Amino acid sequence: MTDPTRAYTRLIEAFNQNDWPRVQQRAAQLLPVLPHDPIVHFMAGVACMQTQQMPQALDCLLRATQLEPGRADFLAQYARALVLVRRMREARLVADEAMNSSPGDPMTLEALGLVYAQVQAFAQAAAVFRRAVALTPAQASSRFHLAHALTAIGDSEGAERELEAGIRLEPGYWKAHLNLAQLRRQAPTTNHLERLQSLLAQHGNDIGARLYLNLALAKEYDDTADYPKAFGHLLRGNAAVRSLRPYAARQDEAMFDALLRTFPAVHDAPAEGDPTAEPIFVIGMPRTGTTLLERILSSHPDVYAAGELQNFPTALQQAAGGRLPLLFDPDIAARTTAIDWRRLGATYLASTRPATAERPRFIDKLPHNFLYAGFIARALPNARIVCLRRDPLDTCLGNFRHFFDRESPYYDYSYDLLDTGRYYIQFERLMAHWRNVLPGRILELPYESLVQAPETAARQLLAFCDLSWNDACLRPENNATPVNTPHAWQVRAPIYGTAIGRWKHYEPQLLELRQLLGEAGIGLQD
Repeated sequence: MTDPTRAYTRLIEAFNQNDWPRVQQRAAQLLPVLPHDPIVHFMAGVACMQTQQMPQALDCLLRATQLEPGRADFLAQYARALVLVRRMREARLVADEAMNSSPGDPMTLEALGLVYAQVQAFAQAAAVFRRAVALTPAQASSRFHLAHALTAIGDSEGAERELEAGIRLEPGYWKAHLNLAQLRRQAPTTNHLERLQSLLAQHGNDIGARLYLNLALAKEYDDTADYPKAFGHLLRGNAAVRSLRPYAARQDEAMFDALLRTFPAVHDAPAEGDPTAEPIFVIGMPRTGTTLLERILSSHPDVYAAGELQNFPTALQQAAGGRLPLLFDPDIAARTTAIDWRRLGATYLASTRPATAERPRFIDKLPHNFLYAGFIARALPNARIVCLRRDPLDTCLGNFRHFFDRESPYYDYSYDLLDTGRYYIQFERLMAHWRNVLPGRILELPYESLVQAPETAARQLLAFCDLSWNDACLRPENNATPVNTPHAWQVRAPIYGTAIGRWKHYEPQLLELRQLLGEAGIGLQD
């Protein structure tokens, strides 16, 4: 028989040591003895969340909140778990309930701030992180997260103050250096180059320092027009990322092959999905101006910017079933034959509520939804899909220059320049296929036309989306919607065309990429 007192003590010891498998084991022993103990349910739920056993995590954490209502720390972890399974509406409501319980410990506040940021409620996130900073002013992480929220709502000066304060407290909080470099365009007389070089010389054996400091140096040398140095640091920073995240181009090629096999021909059967016309999907390779396109569209009074939602891939994965992620299954076609497309469309739409009910239309701006275009067309036959295109060399360089600090495998190609080129070739192949099997469903809009002839491009865009003309769409810099990107200052600037042909700064370094793309038949500009 389990001794509850001894087992309880051992459970707490394992929890405090972050020994999650042992927490699960000891909680499983205790739950039959103490089925109504909220602490046991809570610790079991956190352990399951840490080991990515989400159904069990949600059950345990929900039970903990039911057994002891009003515990802000229980509610905060439950909200975190809801975010991880993309149940954003519920996560926001649970976070609000936690805040109504007046949490006073920094860890709970930080968890809630992160939840608010992940559900795109950046004003609330900033308010929560301010409270956390007030309680623990010497904690660099709270200042970093506050800076991220302030960047999103347009307070770049406040963000810079918090980042600098965090760096003073903890110079080795490496990612803060990269965010500081990205916060504005650096100048020859006002930059952080000397500090970054000094830190890199001191801490070059630290993988985090090599990653973040090299990428920060690459950004600042690019800003100050020292392109050879910028590229050298870019190579070293991305090499550090690649050492942590191995990548095999063959796996992505197999994924693209499977997608082409899943949609072999034009689907001309009657519409079978949900009839809503609310969603506008903005897709394309990352770093092609999709955020600018979103800002132009969401300047229209009838359009809400919902951000980069993972909702459609999540709903599709659930509908298809199986343990293997759908896109990595070589037999995607068989996995999706029995899908109820109308239910899938309705499930996706419901998952975006309540935020997307604020206006008649909403934008889902997950660039990699280009992989899911065939499924979107079936599940949401009246949704609009807009793909932003950009010069191939600018696109590949933009992906290689940007650090996608995310767990998603979508971006693993981007830490090697030639792998980025290989991925771009597959993207072109898939878009040509969608053009053939989804005739008229996708508007492909060149980034260059968007910035060189914005009114013409905006009128074409709004007409395709069945939206009336509105002059505000020509002034996206006046759009007050939060921007979830370290480069928010660029997004809030008036439309500019200086990023066209950026690749020419790095022409000597891109010779192999040019050859790779040229051999694949990709048209390139001189």
